[in-house]
Parts: sequence; structure tokens; C-alpha cells
Amino acid sequence: MSDEDYCSIAEAARPPKADGPPYADCVLCREPTEYPESYKGITLCPVCEWQEAQRTACSG
Repeated sequence: MSDEDYCSIAEAARPPKADGPPYADCVLCREPTEYPESYKGITLCPVCEWQEAQRTACSG
């Protein structure tokens, strides 16, 4: 069986990567993200994004 058999939750839509500044702030730690400031929605910096993925990962 593959991991997809255990973890079938679709990955959430991600905002488009920014070509350059200004960057949106992370909603958790307020550090700059890789996403454009004009994006409306939840943006996470790479560190918080990784921590959130670890927190919500399947433990199959």
C-alpha cells in the first residue's frame, strides 16, 4: 500500500510564489514569507509551513 492509501487528504491550495518584494508576513510569527504581499489569505513562512505540515501529518 502507498502512503496515499493512508493519507488521502488533498493538499491545501497554496498562494503563488512572489517574484520579489514586497512579501506577505507569516500569520504565525510575522516573518516574511515566499508569497506576494497582495495575496489575500493565510500565508506561512517556510519554517511555520514545515512545522504545520509535521503537526498535521498522518501517523499511519
